Amino acid sequence: MSDEHPILEMRDIEKSFGAISVLKKVDFTLQRGEVHALMGGNGAGKSTLMKILTGVYSMDAGTIAVEGQPIRLHDANDAKRAGIAMIYQEFSLIPTLTVGQNILLNHEPRAGSLFLNDRAANRLARSILEDLGEDLNPNTLVSDLSAGMMQMVEIAKALSQKAKILVMDEPTASLSEHETETLFKIIRKLKAAGISIVYISHRMAEIFELCDRVTVMRDGQIRMTEPCANLTIPQLVETMLGASSASEFTWHDRHKEFHGEPLVKVRGLAMPPRVVDVSFDIHPGEIVGLAGLMGSGRTEIAEAIFGRRTPAAGEILIDGKPVSDQKHAIDSGIAMVPEDRRRMGLVLDHSVQSNMMAPNLDRFSNGIFVSDTNASGVIERLIGRFGIKTSSPAKAARLLSGGNQQKIVISKWLIRNPRLLILDEPTIGVDIGAKGEITAQIRELADAGTAILLISSELEELLAVSDRMLILHEGRIVQNIQRRDITSEEELHHAVQGHLIAQADPVHAA
Repeated sequence: MSDEHPILEMRDIEKSFGAISVLKKVDFTLQRGEVHALMGGNGAGKSTLMKILTGVYSMDAGTIAVEGQPIRLHDANDAKRAGIAMIYQEFSLIPTLTVGQNILLNHEPRAGSLFLNDRAANRLARSILEDLGEDLNPNTLVSDLSAGMMQMVEIAKALSQKAKILVMDEPTASLSEHETETLFKIIRKLKAAGISIVYISHRMAEIFELCDRVTVMRDGQIRMTEPCANLTIPQLVETMLGASSASEFTWHDRHKEFHGEPLVKVRGLAMPPRVVDVSFDIHPGEIVGLAGLMGSGRTEIAEAIFGRRTPAAGEILIDGKPVSDQKHAIDSGIAMVPEDRRRMGLVLDHSVQSNMMAPNLDRFSNGIFVSDTNASGVIERLIGRFGIKTSSPAKAARLLSGGNQQKIVISKWLIRNPRLLILDEPTIGVDIGAKGEITAQIRELADAGTAILLISSELEELLAVSDRMLILHEGRIVQNIQRRDITSEEELHHAVQGHLIAQADPVHAA
């Protein structure tokens, strides 16, 4: 086909579920070799639009054309035949099969009409992986792979089916920084080869680094399609949320000075090889942002304060008394929201109420028995306060969106009225609306006197809420600076890379 046509055109797409209109005359165009971001909050319609594209849902009205030719997508097989594949946030690989078997699943080479040709399958799988720049043995079991390598296998699986349009749903949500960099290199290689990518992510920095254009959806309609080069993060946020909600991401000086005795003192903390010598203080009601590259020791410091790790050297004091272990930390008023909420923050098959009760059983017991009645009123109030969207507290946590799951993880600790709340990547994998709600709650907690230690890879998030920033580099706190003295995100980015901000005090972190 001629390159004069976009590789994908979706025109006047409409979809309703009963009386609820989810998509309203949506137009979406994807160019050949383009990385196109699709953004929007929960309920914006982006997932429904992509499910129509991949044959999961049927549209009520509209047209779809690939390379200028109209197509009808009755099911996922129609989408595959049209060269459309989706890589979901939750991998679809079979862990007990090898890499090669997963890549060629359901279209394996055969020896004759009956038998699978594993040798030919491995040769083909190896060839696809080498084209992606990956030296991975096709005989490796998928269960032995890291999340980053599983992502590569998912991409190779799609390419083995001759996909020319890839939809990637939150592809970096479970990846390390190194794995993310590797993925970006592969995406750029796919783009150069003419593969087109619809990139769904809540991470603003990724969008501006990787994507050519961005389309924003809100309330089932397209609100904007623009080249990323023409936009700023505040413009994008305002389009997604509206002007009033977007203000949550604007920093407001709280005009507070934090003096007197600190709530928490960290002195000479060392956990080689990542944490060498770290000292800082946190005062009641203060929001302290901890900024550093992935792998710089941020999470290790947080887990040591929470009592989950034992330092090789140094001490952690709350009210001047050493924190000895996790139980002592919790009893002393320290709470932590971990980075990996699905593995460390929730029991996904348990109910919303059970998850919120888990760290609070002592608060809801009548003698030796736990009282659901005592808990239900408190939990109902927190569900309302945090706007957790669930039909019932008895609903399984796995059935809720990422943003609502994260609200459960945060709110369950608030039952204990923590004095220090540690938040490790609190908005990772949540939509922009939930990010704004969580940001507002952080400010509210701090205003009520709770100390906050905030770790985030998204610098705009740190800048939006912090009173003070600690810059972690090569295992040490190298800069301690008031937020009001940081003039731009670019300045903070350079600091994280190891360059001093002029106003910073590189010695004292109290």
